[in-house]
Amino acid sequence: MQISYILGFLLALSLPAAAAEPDQNLKQEIGKVASAYEQNFNKKDAAGITSLYTKNYLRVNDGGVVTDNTKLYEGVFKTGFDHLEVKTTEIQPLSDHMAMATGESRITGKSEKGDPLDVTIIWTALDVRENGQWKIRMLTSLPKPPPPPQQAAK
Repeated sequence: MQISYILGFLLALSLPAAAAEPDQNLKQEIGKVASAYEQNFNKKDAAGITSLYTKNYLRVNDGGVVTDNTKLYEGVFKTGFDHLEVKTTEIQPLSDHMAMATGESRITGKSEKGDPLDVTIIWTALDVRENGQWKIRMLTSLPKPPPPPQQAAK
């Protein structure tokens, strides 16, 4: 009798996790947003990147809240960054019209002097479905911190 209670309890604990697993279709749809982001960045199309966001988006980076996403990316391109690689590490459905995604991106390019530019960013996005299309409602991105220094062996 106790085993059936334990099994029932374990099954109950596993149900929310199974329900939270994104289906393949959601992964593909969110993947299309990430791919379009990459393509627009690599074409240096700041307005194209901003078109992937909802009208009332919230964009946060290490400088705080970004009020003009297009202007932000125009500045990034002027600095010399011209290539973006996006890796989505996790997608969590929140409802039929909302999902949270996390990932890492690498941005590279060359400065005016020809010095290499290379930054890795960690990000979290809240994507919503608007008029049947997935858009970014909120994106937070920060430079990935360096790994902790190795402690000297004693």
